[in-house]
Amino acid sequence: MKIFVTAKPRAKKSSLQQLDETHFMIAVKELPTDGKANIAIAKALAAHLGIPLSYIQLLSGQTSIKKVFVV
Repeated sequence: MKIFVTAKPRAKKSSLQQLDETHFMIAVKELPTDGKANIAIAKALAAHLGIPLSYIQLLSGQTSIKKVFVV
């Protein structure tokens, strides 16, 4: 299943908002350097969906705010 994420790195407060079944808006405190924000976003998705982090893979959007993850 594909999950579409709008990312907000460097946020003051981490949050996850589910817009519909496959679209999320996720804010994380981590900086978008060395993939730290992408890892934090994947962890937030895993926690929200109740699945292990290893089940989530970044498909596209490594350096973009629009990201696509595969579960």
